[in-house]
Amino acid sequence: MRRSAFLIAVLTILAPLHAGAAERAVVLPPPAYDPPAASGGEQKLVVAGGCFWGVQGVFQRVQGVSRAVSGYAGGAKETARYEKVSGGDTGHAEAVEVTFDPKTVSLGELLRVYFSVAHDPTQLNRQGPDAGAQYRSTIFVANAEQEKTARNYIAQLSDSKAFFAPIVTTLEPLTAFYPAEAYHQDYLLRHPAQPYIVYNDLPKIDDLKRLFPTLYRESPALTN
Repeated sequence: MRRSAFLIAVLTILAPLHAGAAERAVVLPPPAYDPPAASGGEQKLVVAGGCFWGVQGVFQRVQGVSRAVSGYAGGAKETARYEKVSGGDTGHAEAVEVTFDPKTVSLGELLRVYFSVAHDPTQLNRQGPDAGAQYRSTIFVANAEQEKTARNYIAQLSDSKAFFAPIVTTLEPLTAFYPAEAYHQDYLLRHPAQPYIVYNDLPKIDDLKRLFPTLYRESPALTN
């Protein structure tokens, strides 16, 4: 997500040539442990996996998701600003808060999308061209059930060797989520021709539609 002039110039050249060259999607089994929600009403899941533009864009296209917001988790409120988080030393990760109806899409199904399409869980403190702790692969668990479901699924995927490299996704307690600046919200939807989006993120949307046809929705859930 570093938007240096050099990177943008390179991506402008490469995007038309290498469409689909973002992190490769992986076909994954459904979670063996994915119990029905204990109570009704919408729930929230906060995940991080690289630049939040693409992660938000993926979850906005999932059935049962009413809202997906880009933001920051893992650090203090005082430094939850893009110019601070970009330094990589605030403790934050670029994260997305997903609000969903568990009667339509389960927590386990969202985690399957997260590991399969939204990012590459084998990359440590980076995704694609973006490097730093703010781009780490992390699930910010809000309660014991979220932690158990996520931990069991990571163990299941690790045991089955679903990936060619070890999963490095961490589980961190969710202490707070801070929405990002307005110009980051719905970024993929508002800037579909931006070279970074074309090269890194639009292929994820294509993969979601291809691998999860029953979960894919044509009309995205907008933040505003």
